[in-house]
Amino acid sequence: MIALLQRVTHADVHVGNKQVAEIQQGLLVLVGVEKADTEADAERLLERILGYRVFSDEQGKMNLSLKEIHGGLLLVPQFTLPADTRKGMRPSFTPAAPPEQGEALFEYLVSQARIKHASTAAGHFGADMQVRLTNDGPVTFWLQTH
Repeated sequence: MIALLQRVTHADVHVGNKQVAEIQQGLLVLVGVEKADTEADAERLLERILGYRVFSDEQGKMNLSLKEIHGGLLLVPQFTLPADTRKGMRPSFTPAAPPEQGEALFEYLVSQARIKHASTAAGHFGADMQVRLTNDGPVTFWLQTH
């Protein structure tokens, strides 16, 4: 699984004209699912997301995790993240999981996140979403389980 973490001061997701998710300070995480991914990958990715130290301590060093600052977590499914962009001028989506597998693993990730981190929100799998964010820093990291 792939996660693109963005440290934010605010982020929200709209589907159509309706807001479906919102957080204040925390992490907006775009999530891509690859064919070989399993629930174990989702659990490992969540562990890293919640524990990754990207927030500043009193000395201005990135030493604090999302859990330590009690920040919001916004998970957004992103089918295009696993794209193979190494050749040509058009991405190949062959590394991406089929929709049924992608949705099942994304929903598993969200359910586990809600158990382990109370301030969790999520976008809708397969929806045309509008994602707004204020990137803090900017600070952005790519995490991958394979």
